[in-house]
Amino acid sequence: MAKDQDKEFLEFIVKSLVDHPNDVKVDRKVDEMGVLLSLHVHPEDMGQIIGKAGSTARAIRNLVRIVGLKNHARVNLKIEEPAGGRGPRKSSSAEKKGDLEDLNL
Repeated sequence: MAKDQDKEFLEFIVKSLVDHPNDVKVDRKVDEMGVLLSLHVHPEDMGQIIGKAGSTARAIRNLVRIVGLKNHARVNLKIEEPAGGRGPRKSSSAEKKGDLEDLNL
């Protein structure tokens, strides 16, 4: 039971922050490097998990590491980007050229 405390703690924190707590999923993998917790949340909740300039994500990572230290384990958190994430949109030069032609100056 003590080995899953980090996973349960992360789920509790994240479910308290997001608008879609039923979509929160945490995967736990143990290897020679320590424990890796992979966090999956609803795409609309990514902003709440990351926070302004990554401050919330940094705080969550610190808390999870502290729980790991208490249990003598190295714990890392990976926040999985949702499929079709809202990352920066890269536009091709053809799209830019088409946009300029539509201006009709």
